[in-house]
Amino acid sequence: MDQEQRVDDSDQESLAVTIYNADLALVKDTRQVTLEQGENRLAWRNVSVRIRPETALLSETSGQLAFSLLEQNFDFDLLTPESLLDKYVGRTVQVIRSNDAGERTVEDAIVLAASQGPVLRYADRIETRVVGHLAFPDVPDDLRDQPTLVLHLNAVSGGPGLFELSYLTGGLSWKADYVADLAAGGGHMDLNGWVTLTNESGIAYRRTQVQLVAGEVHQVVEALPRPMRARGLTVLNEAPMPEEESLAEYHLYTLPRPTDILNNQTKQVALLRAPAVPITRELVVRGQPHDYETRSADGWSKLPVVATLSFENRDGSLGIPLPKGVVRVYAKDSRGHAQFVGEDAIDHTPKNETVRVQLGESFDVTARRRQTELKKLAGTSAYDYAYEAAFELEIKNAKDQPLSVKVLERIPGDWTMLHETQPHTKLASNLASWLIEVPAEGSTTLSWGVQVRH
Repeated sequence: MDQEQRVDDSDQESLAVTIYNADLALVKDTRQVTLEQGENRLAWRNVSVRIRPETALLSETSGQLAFSLLEQNFDFDLLTPESLLDKYVGRTVQVIRSNDAGERTVEDAIVLAASQGPVLRYADRIETRVVGHLAFPDVPDDLRDQPTLVLHLNAVSGGPGLFELSYLTGGLSWKADYVADLAAGGGHMDLNGWVTLTNESGIAYRRTQVQLVAGEVHQVVEALPRPMRARGLTVLNEAPMPEEESLAEYHLYTLPRPTDILNNQTKQVALLRAPAVPITRELVVRGQPHDYETRSADGWSKLPVVATLSFENRDGSLGIPLPKGVVRVYAKDSRGHAQFVGEDAIDHTPKNETVRVQLGESFDVTARRRQTELKKLAGTSAYDYAYEAAFELEIKNAKDQPLSVKVLERIPGDWTMLHETQPHTKLASNLASWLIEVPAEGSTTLSWGVQVRH
């Protein structure tokens, strides 16, 4: 059978798209198709421009129509004035002109070249520009008005069936974004999560059941051309929230109802709403580990005092796996207006884990640090040495209320604390922590000495 059977969107029964984090999606397109016994050629139209044809799989959902796939071709050379002219190089077209009186003349010409504009051979001359317009007798078979997957198959018997074409494609992506609104007292926040869907695959997906996979799926990376940037924005904010479930080593989120994802469109869908989430706010100062092995510059060096907040992803407030994304935090000023106070990226976070968000540097709380002693005890190389090092850290508080600052020092090698003005907590094999109380409009100095061996 040489004649193609067009399988259009009008034959579509359902469409489902599973979108992964890394510019990857699985499309499952189900359409009504009637086969003839023997060989069939199906022109499955309007597939993704970014399809990976080697991943295409055709199946008949009832299992009653047995067939074998002989060949498949992805035709992505789409019909445009330029592509049509290019296909007619070496062939005859008609040049149609009209004069001021409305009289038309038709003249045949052979297209000699088309790459930088038409070059036409007439019966008595060659011209490099068209006066009038061109008429073509037909559209070449290898030029499509839509991206099309042509499936050549052999059917054991004929009849109608429901066929599902599944394939992987690029050009579809999603990411999570979170908005945190801090309460006036600072002890809790309202957290809203959004899923942002972006479609740059070259086609629209209408009435589509969308599922999202959170987690890093390994795939072989191949260079693919990037289409134009998304230009539309649609926001959906309707209950209910997406359903979440485990999927192997990942998490799957199913949007509650079918939706349209148009080409070159960005769409936002509500992921979660969690009111009154308890939070912990901290000011953190971090030291540098290389100061324990080398002599630092004379005098004081400034260290940033970073404002952070953390919350527990537990039942009662949240309690669902959180996809990685950006958390943007807002706080209300004295007039009740929301002001942006910082943002941070979070990784995929399972249930019952702590989420930490770094907001920025404190303006009123400052810290400076200096090395007061560095003495080499033994060793001749970077992997065989012993040092004694001592430091002072001064924290100043310009606020009119006392506060606490967490000091974190990452200490290399095997270490022993020799002296300290306040007791430390050993959080890990290479991490010491102090919680320093700083009075209002005052300062506190922490001193310590440590022996380091490698």
